[in-house]
Formats: sequence, structure tokens, C-alpha cells
Amino acid sequence: MKMRQIEMAVTRPDLTPMVAIVFQLLTLFMIILNFENTKSEERIKLPRDRLARPPAAKPEYELVLNFGYRQLPSGERDGSLPEVFYNETYVDVRRIGPHLETEKRVIQRTHGERAIKDVTVVIRADSDVPNGLVQQLIEECQRTGFSKFLLRPMPEDV
Repeated sequence: MKMRQIEMAVTRPDLTPMVAIVFQLLTLFMIILNFENTKSEERIKLPRDRLARPPAAKPEYELVLNFGYRQLPSGERDGSLPEVFYNETYVDVRRIGPHLETEKRVIQRTHGERAIKDVTVVIRADSDVPNGLVQQLIEECQRTGFSKFLLRPMPEDV
């Protein structure tokens, strides 16, 4: 009896579906991550507070205003008064009104006339900014029609 040799074919698993699932999971995790730090400003040194905790629920609409000092490339202050960092520019707190009006109009166009009542203004003020100037910024926001405010400190344990 003559035996013939059978050639064994090497099968390789198709990795395409597995690679596709990995990319989908990566995309999902990137979307799910909290991107709150994208609104942070490196030039702002938030005051530390042991009672500071993130809010239980994220506001439906929020307007983030970073309030601090200009810095030189070396990281030191340039000696100017504190300003609001708004749309990649520096705005004096006394001249922020027209910019807030623009924000108000955009919010009303996109979310309706009554949405301005639901907007929370998040103020991230440098710890060295005088309280009176922070109050002045809040008053400017109130003149524009904003009524909800959140002052964002840094937790002490961070």
C-alpha cells in the first residue's frame, strides 16, 4: 500500500476584525473621557481649598472665563493688571461687556432665547487676582444677563 504525503496548509487567523475592534474601543474611550481640562489655562494658578470638590452634575451650558496675569516666556508675570483670557486674546475686565454680549447672542441663537438663564459662568481666577476684580467680572456678567456662577478653586490634595 502506497502512502501519499499530505501537505498541511498553514492557516493564519484574520486579524482585521480584531484590529478594527481595538480602534473602535480606542475611539470610544477618547470620546468618553472627560475633556474638562481642555478649558484649563496654564497661566492661571488657582487658589487651593480643602473643601473644593467637582460639582455633582456638570452644568448644561457653561461659559468658562480664565482671569489672570499675562506671562513672559520665562513664566514670570509681565507686571500688568489681571485680564480675562478670552478667545486667545487678553481683555481688560472693564471692557469684557461687548464680548459677553457676543457670547449671549450666540447662545440665544443656538439654544433659544431662554437658554441664557441656564448658562453657568465658570470663573477660573488666579489666586493672586484681587477679590474686588473677580466681583467686578461677576457684575459685568450679570449686566449681560448671566445669573449662574461657579468659582473654580483647586483641591488642596492635588
